[in-house]
Amino acid sequence: MATQRFMGKGQLVDRLMAQVGSRSLAMGILKKRGDMTDSGELTAKGRKRNNMTAEERAKDRASKASGKPDSSFIYNPRTNTTRLK
Repeated sequence: MATQRFMGKGQLVDRLMAQVGSRSLAMGILKKRGDMTDSGELTAKGRKRNNMTAEERAKDRASKASGKPDSSFIYNPRTNTTRLK
């Protein structure tokens, strides 16, 4: 899987680009989410997410959706998903 190459910090754009298949589509998604400006620079929110690993972002998403702490989740790197412990 192409996204397995982009699991570390500082790879937000590259990972999303590998997931959606296009740099312009990835940048459009990040702009819509408020992670990137129209000029292509990461916003404060985008820089914060870019400084997370894929695991940290997945746990953060699950935590926000459930209201449970990040530590409540186990990460599956093959699917980039989490589940409750």
